[in-house]
Amino acid sequence: MSNDTSSFPARMELRGEGLVLRDWTEDDLAAMPALFDHPDIAYWTPIVSPFDAAAGRARLARTRELREQGTAVLLAITVDGGAPLGEIMLRRAPEGTELGYAVGPAHRGQGLAARAVRVMAGYAFEELGAERVILELEAENAASVAVATRAGFRLLDVPLITGEEKGRPYALQTWGLDRDDA
Repeated sequence: MSNDTSSFPARMELRGEGLVLRDWTEDDLAAMPALFDHPDIAYWTPIVSPFDAAAGRARLARTRELREQGTAVLLAITVDGGAPLGEIMLRRAPEGTELGYAVGPAHRGQGLAARAVRVMAGYAFEELGAERVILELEAENAASVAVATRAGFRLLDVPLITGEEKGRPYALQTWGLDRDDA
């Protein structure tokens, strides 16, 4: 794992696997509720619910703050640089370089999450020098387990991460993809 904590670039656009991962902008605010205000996203992710216009503005501001701090980068998943279909996140954490994602309900079943995860993992390996990228997900989240598997991740033999969020307990498995396996 790299200890590089330098800032992310001020602007980012990653291309690959038929996707363009790009910065969120004010122009995306109107699309965010349709992507994020859904029971599945509310249940499986820390994204605030209900997700309305105010939540979109707060998320955009927080996204910019995290990038400026060099902690995380969140990019819109698109096929052409246009309308956002979901989000991919890369976060630097003590346990490793972590990825996370959410795809809007209307855009599921197209392999967007697995492709975005592979593109972002490539960025982590090539640009950040990461040796491993991880996904932390609940075993009961069959869609996320499928994404992890399709993206080439394997379940790591490490303790579950337990906690509570939004009033419900969770137990996260850690899935990993090593640089040499990518």
